[in-house]
Amino acid sequence: MRPRKLLVLGTRTLAVEIADLASEIPGVEVAGFVENEDPDKCGDKLEGLPVYWVDELAKMRDTHEAIGGLATTHRIRFIEQAASFGMRFATLVHPRARVSTKARLGQGTFVSAGSLVSACTMVGEHVFINRGVLIGHHSEIGDFATIQPGGNIAGRCRIGAHAYLGIGAIVVDNVTVGGHSFVAAGSLVTKDVPDQVEVFGVPARIIKRNFKGK
Repeated sequence: MRPRKLLVLGTRTLAVEIADLASEIPGVEVAGFVENEDPDKCGDKLEGLPVYWVDELAKMRDTHEAIGGLATTHRIRFIEQAASFGMRFATLVHPRARVSTKARLGQGTFVSAGSLVSACTMVGEHVFINRGVLIGHHSEIGDFATIQPGGNIAGRCRIGAHAYLGIGAIVVDNVTVGGHSFVAAGSLVTKDVPDQVEVFGVPARIIKRNFKGK
């Protein structure tokens, strides 16, 4: 069986880490990186692999799949750009992660090493689940959400689309974090968080409103 050829959207340090992790997934061959801001980067290699300009995706859409390589929830712009060229998106789970057979992952989602997605949890499209994340049962994670290392989401939670949970953030049972909101690193969320706010602390409190995503 031929390996799946994977392109990582992005050329920064996280893209390199994602490529490294993806290379450990059986049946996946990392074929290069994609740049969409600085065409001069396309003349060099990154980690020994070619860097393609985004327009080149049009001729690779039938032979390659893509995965987002940016932690920011604004990666939707790059994803939509790639999609406009007809690219298909991979859904990837690292071998040292566990995703329940009763959970569902949307296209373009990446589950990193040491993470756990529990039973009956619904994970949307293009979600980035960084290393060592715990997601409890019957939770819902919206499209383009980011959960950074050590994040712990308890059971029956809802994380809105484009939400960003920083390193070590904790969300207790039956709590909602609104769309486009930002939970700062180390914060403990004990009650619902509305849309488009930044929260911080133990317990987490709103410190900024009209937040535009991170």
